Amino acid sequence: MSDIPYEEEDHTGPIKTPKQLLVAVLFSFVIPIFSIIGLVLYVASADKPAAGVVNPEKAIAERLQKVGMVEVRDADRPLQGGADVFKTQCSACHATGVAGAPKFGDTAAWSARIGVGFEALVQSSLKGKGAMAPQGGGDFSDTEIARAVAYMANAGGAKFAEPAAPAPAPAPADAASAAAPEASAAK
Repeated sequence: MSDIPYEEEDHTGPIKTPKQLLVAVLFSFVIPIFSIIGLVLYVASADKPAAGVVNPEKAIAERLQKVGMVEVRDADRPLQGGADVFKTQCSACHATGVAGAPKFGDTAAWSARIGVGFEALVQSSLKGKGAMAPQGGGDFSDTEIARAVAYMANAGGAKFAEPAAPAPAPAPADAASAAAPEASAAK
């Protein structure tokens, strides 16, 4: 046989009791899991821009923008006439007949539309109809849009009167002074 004496100590490991085995298993599985969880939390806690964002400051500013906005317009500006509104806003489609829009001055195309009446035409232009987008609330007031409708319809054979500017609301001081004489006369 062999000349080297057999020693039983050579074939045993560092774990000699069941308690040592339990501790070794616990440390070999639990500690790596907690290490992985810690690394994930560390990596996830950093502020990073969204994927594909070139300018993170701009992306943050866009996400934090206000929901609504206020547009201040000059309320005392003179109302535009129908021809001016037509040239600015309506001519893009009605001059060429794009997307079924009746051409300016085409009596045949406007005759059926004129038959529904002026108010129906104005409401169609303010709320939109077919491929025409709503015009109300745009750069022009409802009265200016109505003037443009009258201008286009009159060029197509109608005899609509161009709407007049709405009367200004009475000032609060004028209303109070007008109410005072009426109250004293009633006594």
